[in-house]
Amino acid sequence: MSSNINTPISRRNFLKWSGAATAATVVGTKTPVLHALVPSDKKADASNAEYHFSACDMCLNKCGLVARVENNVVTKLDPNQKFLKSRGMLCARGNAGIAQLYDPDRLKYPLLRKGKRGEGKWQRLSWDEALDYAAEQLKKIADEYTRCGVLFSPGSDMQSTFVHWFAEVFGSYNVTTHESACLLSRNRAYLDTFGEVPFSDVLHTKYIIMAGANRYEALITPDSIDLMSTRKNGTKLVVLDPRYTKTAALADEWYPVRPGTDMAFFLAIIHVIISEKLYDQAYAFEKLYGLEQLSEHVKQYSPEWAEGECEIPAKDITRIARELAAAAPAAIVYPGRRTSDYVNSTQIRRSMAILNALLGNWDRPGGLLAARQVGLSRVELPEAPFYEDNPDDRLDIGKAHMMFEEEGSFKHMRDAIIEAKPYPIKGWFVYKHNPLQSEANRQRTLEMMEKLDFILTVDIAMSDTAWMSDLVLPAPSYLERQDPASGLQGSSACACVVTRNPVVPALFESKPVFEILKELANRLELGEYFDFTLEEYRKQQLKNLPDAERALREDGVYYNPSKLYGVYEGRIYKTKSKKIELYNERYAEMGVDPMPVYKSPRKVPSGRFRMVVGRNAYFTHCTTQNNALLHELMPENSLWIHPKAAAGLGIKEGDLVEVSSAVGRGELKASLKDGIREDTVYMASGFGVLSKGLTNIYGKGACMAEILEDFSDELSGNMAMHETFVKVARKVA
Repeated sequence: MSSNINTPISRRNFLKWSGAATAATVVGTKTPVLHALVPSDKKADASNAEYHFSACDMCLNKCGLVARVENNVVTKLDPNQKFLKSRGMLCARGNAGIAQLYDPDRLKYPLLRKGKRGEGKWQRLSWDEALDYAAEQLKKIADEYTRCGVLFSPGSDMQSTFVHWFAEVFGSYNVTTHESACLLSRNRAYLDTFGEVPFSDVLHTKYIIMAGANRYEALITPDSIDLMSTRKNGTKLVVLDPRYTKTAALADEWYPVRPGTDMAFFLAIIHVIISEKLYDQAYAFEKLYGLEQLSEHVKQYSPEWAEGECEIPAKDITRIARELAAAAPAAIVYPGRRTSDYVNSTQIRRSMAILNALLGNWDRPGGLLAARQVGLSRVELPEAPFYEDNPDDRLDIGKAHMMFEEEGSFKHMRDAIIEAKPYPIKGWFVYKHNPLQSEANRQRTLEMMEKLDFILTVDIAMSDTAWMSDLVLPAPSYLERQDPASGLQGSSACACVVTRNPVVPALFESKPVFEILKELANRLELGEYFDFTLEEYRKQQLKNLPDAERALREDGVYYNPSKLYGVYEGRIYKTKSKKIELYNERYAEMGVDPMPVYKSPRKVPSGRFRMVVGRNAYFTHCTTQNNALLHELMPENSLWIHPKAAAGLGIKEGDLVEVSSAVGRGELKASLKDGIREDTVYMASGFGVLSKGLTNIYGKGACMAEILEDFSDELSGNMAMHETFVKVARKVA
């Protein structure tokens, strides 16, 4: 690879690029420039610029944008001022979408593994050869191990729905997504309290408690933007976090809570509100179920008791409870997103949901909002075939009390694959998902992969999971493809529909996963189930929204005017009691605590630290660390450690340290931070990669997934990321 290819793309020099390396026989080696990334005769010409609407895909928010295109070259991405969900803004990650499009590390054509997994030896295939081979392998596994012998893992993407559909028609109900490393415990808790997962009306609230959520860095639109706006209007923000994050720095109060004790804090808040009768009694009588049981239950959880657990002063807990109740119903305990914390995460989130219910904030201004009508129609597809030889249940059946029916727990599925129980799995279809970086205990995932006969990954770059696969297929960036319509909820900002059309022609031989699945279906005699085009699919989605096509064409977004507050007026709640459930009878019937029962977390052993995970504004999970523009902001990760703890270990700022756990180890530089508890350490995810195809970050930092142990939430099967204790030692040269 020539020297200019190794220079990071910046806003200043990216247009100077006229070439980039294609994948060679051994990915990641220095090879000559073989193909033009942008044709040399296509010079940028602002006088000939075209502007195209799109929806960003650099994270899950799908913010509206306008791409400036000059001679088929995207030269700038601007926010769509009409897109209310992001308040007409576009973050650094969104702007870095250009660097994803013109990334020299992009996968460029189908690759077949020729050496050992992870050796990096590949053979270039034509698309027909690649698809024929993939179909042959899938059929072979189906014939020998049943259709459920293939696991499907789609990431968060507007085309992931087609992976789910393909799994269904292929005949496998073994599907797991990124959500089992992220959202399941929160979703379980709020579904079992309110009957649905809420959205926070951050803009109009007067008081907000964030426990673990870091909304000024882990960006969610419109919440991150609205939090800044509402703070200017006097809203009080209280943050509980063992780290002094940017959100903590801008809060009115920050408490470095002892990890794993959030429930103690919230049960004590509930104790004060109930004992002092600070709740709306008429509302409680009409809307809440189980107040009497809850009142008796929380008598044991006083602020004085909670102080000994969470290390937050009792007087502050009492004061916060009174302030929160005084601001209600325009007061929120923020539900958060990354809730894969502890083995009792669902019950921790239940304590937060119950407190929200007690504040009477459901479906009211400044509180928690129900989903609004977007208006997309369900696409009518043929009934999926039935396969008589399939096993009766999903692979992870019975591994956790209350898993979701539509998808499984990656942790439990991984264990079952390794053990080959209750039945063998031999194939894995992965789309825009990178479990080798996102799931705890990377060695366990590698062990699982060794049990598989065939692994196929579809992605835009050579992720760690792609690097260890048998067949790798190149996907286009979101700026190069057509997508179905997607309905978005934007809290009080909007309920809207977005879609995508190609902004520029697809580079190299990249192919959307929809087309890949359609061609695989034809080869597997399942073509009738994919006998539609994306245009036809989208037309069915929009059939009951007569103005949507015009709005999407002219504004880049369609808004369906719908009721914002009072959505539940005259409706019953989707719970067993038909009310908001403080006491859950279904839990009791299943032998699960019907109300959250506090259990003190395991104490950090002497000479060890609790590892915690978190997000920053630069990266999306483990997917954008290699992006040239974002890489400039954080070239590698470091270990946050308190100066006092570091001094006891002889560690100074910038020293190379080894972090080790019962399952793995990593080496990275130390970053001494006053803003972290002495018993806690932290490192950003997405580094310490296996893939030599990620040239900006290969050999940089340590891998979080390598170090974390694979605990899981008892109820939802959510990976529990904060249960790992680590040893830290200075590396001697």
